[in-house]
Amino acid sequence: MNLPNFLTMVRFLLIPVYLMVFFSDLSGRMYWALGILLLAGLTDVVDGYLARRNKQVTQLGIMLDPLADKLMMIAVFLSLLFSGKISVGAAVAILFRDLAMIVCSAFFHLRGKKTVPANLMGKMTTFLFYVVLVMLMFGLPHAGVLLWGVIALSYVTTIIYMFQFRAVNRV
Repeated sequence: MNLPNFLTMVRFLLIPVYLMVFFSDLSGRMYWALGILLLAGLTDVVDGYLARRNKQVTQLGIMLDPLADKLMMIAVFLSLLFSGKISVGAAVAILFRDLAMIVCSAFFHLRGKKTVPANLMGKMTTFLFYVVLVMLMFGLPHAGVLLWGVIALSYVTTIIYMFQFRAVNRV
């Protein structure tokens, strides 16, 4: 296993750690949870950079990297839903998109189709989700409105990925 894929695996391990901290009685738990999220985001940036720089981009990494991102996002949004920081409607919109992308990716991967690596729009959407998540975690004003804007952007990004998938696989 190469270093970029190892860092992706670390992100998978950070998911339950984030959830344990978020729902704990730990003093300053939101700051600790934020630190875990930032660490996950940093590993995402570093693993992508290293994979490209060292020519270690693998099909496994192309599939696992966005899966780690999606599962972390799902964990964060579920924690925000259960703590009353986001509405059920926003959670459903996010979870539907992310779960559909995970299922479709796995389905097409198992059928031997090529996976589309993350593009600039996808990375920008993920970054904006993280910004809004921080705003929501700390109850900052207008976070709910901004969340819906990022949700809309995420659906646009998904449509772009669908066109790219089709072009790569000539479906």
